[in-house]
Parts: sequence; structure tokens; C-alpha cells
Amino acid sequence: MSGWFNQAKKDVMDGTINLDTDTLKVMLVDSGYTFNPDDDFVSSGAGTPGGEELSGTGYVAGFGNSGRKTLANTVATADDANNRGELDGDDVVWTAINAGTASAAIILKEVTNDAASRLIAYVDTGGFPFVTNGGDFTIQWNAEGILQIT
Repeated sequence: MSGWFNQAKKDVMDGTINLDTDTLKVMLVDSGYTFNPDDDFVSSGAGTPGGEELSGTGYVAGFGNSGRKTLANTVATADDANNRGELDGDDVVWTAINAGTASAAIILKEVTNDAASRLIAYVDTGGFPFVTNGGDFTIQWNAEGILQIT
């Protein structure tokens, strides 16, 4: 079940998070993390996004490491036909990744450390779960946008 984290909804509304201009990252988590819209930060430890992040060849887990990819060319638009706002961005690619099974991607605003890095959205559609096997893994975002606000 894909969805927004609750605090991120508030942060988008008050401008703390700017989906067009902030640097957003994408991290991969395994099945040890269960989406909870009340979670606020990446954190670490069992059952948290940081504690259940993939790690292995082609994916170095943790704050500021190469596993988390920048979500490039984000743009927020109004979709009048469907009465919603949409966020889109470039597809994300991990090269030669062999780091376990990715159950979902999490979009976040990486700040100064994982304890302060804000969770924005959990995405588990469009190819998840994905068993990494040393090949490339691409998240091809939905044509209707990565995230939507209705």
C-alpha cells in the first residue's frame, strides 16, 4: 500500500518541504519495514526504514551513502482533469545491485542525519517486491506521477 507519511503532508502544506526545490532521495527497504503513516524520520534500528534499508553490492545503506539516489528533475503540477496535484521526476536506477529483496521505495528529504531526515512517501507499486541479482534495477515511476494529492 503506497502512501504519504502524515508529517510530510503537513510539511508540504506549510512549506517546510518544497517538492520542486528540495533535494529528495529514494531509498530501498526490505520486508522488515511495514509502512506506518505515523513514522516521521528514517531513524535506525529494527523495524524502522533505516534499520531495514537494503545493503550489499551496488547499494551502500545509510545516511549520505551511495545507496540512496537523488530524485532528479522533480516537478509538481496540477492535474485538472483528475482534480489533484502530482509530483513527477526522473526514473531512478541502481547499477549492478545485489543487496537482497526490495519490498518498497521510500522518498525522503535527507537533512543532517537519519534521525532528522524526513520521510515523505512509501511506494510499493510498479515492480515491487524486486529480488536484486547483480543486474540493474530501475524504478519507472507511474505516468500519472510519483505522488498525488487529491
